[in-house]
Amino acid sequence: MWVAPKEEKKRALRNATLPRRNSLSKSERFLWSRLIQAKALQLPPYLASSSVLLYSPVQNEVCTDDILEHSLSQGRKVFYPKLRSGYSVDLIQVLSLVEMRAGRFGILEPTGSTLLAETDRAGLVVFVPGVAFDPRGNRLGRGKGWYDRLLKRLGDAMFVALAYEFQIIEEVPTESWDQKVHYVVTENRVIDCAESSAQSNQIF
Repeated sequence: MWVAPKEEKKRALRNATLPRRNSLSKSERFLWSRLIQAKALQLPPYLASSSVLLYSPVQNEVCTDDILEHSLSQGRKVFYPKLRSGYSVDLIQVLSLVEMRAGRFGILEPTGSTLLAETDRAGLVVFVPGVAFDPRGNRLGRGKGWYDRLLKRLGDAMFVALAYEFQIIEEVPTESWDQKVHYVVTENRVIDCAESSAQSNQIF
């Protein structure tokens, strides 16, 4: 079966990056996740936000528990995605992790029913997982496409990727439907992706 060159490159990147992430020790993941979240909590868009959309990490993705706790303690509304049939997504408010249960694919999902309202989109920061990123904000996901559709739907929000340093590569192959992020936060740096050049703009 013929496969488009970009799809071949994406598959090769996933095959190269996912085993490295899956091999992280518990202590590495814990330490790096804490460092990454601490940097994310200093971002001006987060400090100015009134609501956040988090993700439930799988396969050693960066944890988001610290952001959840900080957001709730500061009075921000917190939402998580819940997959529906056909990879459609509802964004549901959560008041604590006890409101989460394993859903499709074993991913923790909210059990509540309070949806993200149009008024919640003002000042919304979306924290985004991924397989690989480049300094221009291009993102490689797991290949299902539902995060790209979600980001397109939330196009007026601020998108912040949480990733380990080894997930940052020179260039992610992209298609017309792929959505960019505004920032990438790793354990070592914060990348402002507004610059169009390959050189990252490290803000702290």
